[in-house]
Amino acid sequence: MIDWKRVQALKEELGADDFLPVVELFLDELEGIVMRLAHGDAERLECDMHFLHGSAASLGFTAFASLCQQAEIALQRQELGGLDLGALLDCYAATKKQFIAGRHLWQGEAPNVAVR
Repeated sequence: MIDWKRVQALKEELGADDFLPVVELFLDELEGIVMRLAHGDAERLECDMHFLHGSAASLGFTAFASLCQQAEIALQRQELGGLDLGALLDCYAATKKQFIAGRHLWQGEAPNVAVR
């Protein structure tokens, strides 16, 4: 679900001091778009899928990035029957939970940190 090597590579590219603010910004932006999707706001759907796909891929959210890419392609082709926002939202929630649970891998904390 998460490519931890990509997460570590991004941390090395940005540097330890800049990595956490970028992760926080990424998660805030993702959360806003996901909330808009959850409330049925389809006005910017194709653009949102493109943004989500790129952002998720950058941070190593491989399964979520793949679903976003599939949704983006379906929207471009106007094949709305292939668009499953429920699965996409579920994947985002599971990925976010796994990312937070694994934060010891990218924050240098001890394992077994409680997940909210």
